Amino acid sequence: MAKTGQRETIRASLEKRPDEVASMFDGVAKRYDLTNTVISGGQDRYWRWATRRALDPRPGERVLDLAAGTGVSTVELRRSGAWCVAADFSQGMLAAGRGRQVPMVAGDAMALPFADDSFDAVTISFGLRNVADIDLAMREMLRVTKPGGRLVICEFSTPVFGPFRTVYMEYLMKALPRVARAVSSNPDAYVYLAESIRAWPAQRQLARRITEAGWSTVKWRNLTGGVVALHRGFNLG
Repeated sequence: MAKTGQRETIRASLEKRPDEVASMFDGVAKRYDLTNTVISGGQDRYWRWATRRALDPRPGERVLDLAAGTGVSTVELRRSGAWCVAADFSQGMLAAGRGRQVPMVAGDAMALPFADDSFDAVTISFGLRNVADIDLAMREMLRVTKPGGRLVICEFSTPVFGPFRTVYMEYLMKALPRVARAVSSNPDAYVYLAESIRAWPAQRQLARRITEAGWSTVKWRNLTGGVVALHRGFNLG
């Protein structure tokens, strides 16, 4: 925790201590959705739509939306007719999304508060990167998914076109915090966001880790030139 002038700021370190990360998201909850739309140029709506299409939830299915924040992604998933629950470890984020009228549960991705084989499908968008032990989290997601069920991870990734990748990384470290400063309730948190994206494994490396966690038939699809990637896997028991 640091102070800039009279303003107290909260920024998690890349060590990803759960209490630090939760506090950071509590601090950005109020204007989180607006900030995401601004800094992504509106692409966040497309990414949510693409995630729903990849997960393919169906009426009557039970779907876990992990690291759901304010529940905006859960509302998108619910368009399918499936029963969808939002889970997040930030109480501030859940409180900010209370008006969305989707079931919300406080829970840690590394110790999910659900029984084995509870869900037909599980998804996590832009949240796995913030978990202290991502391999444990992916095993937990496997545990609560029924045999034959599926997983979709939507996460920032590595642009595939070299010149664009260079420009994008410069934007992350320089422009993104400046843009966030104009719209976010805690712009310093977006310095962590930029650093965590740069430190995140590329598409192939993440697919390997998902497979090692026990998921099968893991494939990925790039969105927006690889700025975001969708990884999908299945629980084949």
